[in-house]
Amino acid sequence: MRIEESAVPDAYRIMPRLLTDPRGSFHESYRYDLLAAETGHSFLPRQVNYSVSARNTVRGLHGVTIPPGQAKLVSCVRGVLLDVVVDVRVGSPTFGRHDCAVLDARNGRAVFVAEGLAHGFVALADDTCISYLCSSEYVPGTQLDLQVLDPELGLPWAKWLTGEPQLSKKDANAVTVAEAAELGMLPSYEQCLELYGRPVRVDA
Repeated sequence: MRIEESAVPDAYRIMPRLLTDPRGSFHESYRYDLLAAETGHSFLPRQVNYSVSARNTVRGLHGVTIPPGQAKLVSCVRGVLLDVVVDVRVGSPTFGRHDCAVLDARNGRAVFVAEGLAHGFVALADDTCISYLCSSEYVPGTQLDLQVLDPELGLPWAKWLTGEPQLSKKDANAVTVAEAAELGMLPSYEQCLELYGRPVRVDA
């Protein structure tokens, strides 16, 4: 597989090598050793989630507060979707930046999302199924829900939608990134670096 960093640091695109024959195909979707070597993130799944969505369903932006934090490996196991990652780590040099990737069940591409980043997607086909490998179990009260249609983020939903976006009531009523920052809901860049096991720079 090929692993490359996206426009959002600590989010990575994973392109597997498909082995095909007349019966179909086979590919590795996740390798602990390769991901750790290429990204510096030690990712051990503790929970697996699936969601199934109709076309034009928009889910997100979602994250988990720190602590406990939650990294995700996201892939499309049926259908096709536009995956979006947003840097919401306060103090990050790329705060507010986003990256998009089309995930299609036919090619097996995936995205690794480190702790502290927000994630969302729009289903581009009916009956689209997304898989999340998660580094931590669900803990009530730690979910971070941000406004997925926040105009200040400039996310390209309109380019991909073929009708009105379908949102849950919770997502439709979520706070914007600016509001979340003002309320102290967002993780700091320093918290995330410590969680990643990287040194935090202290300016003199």
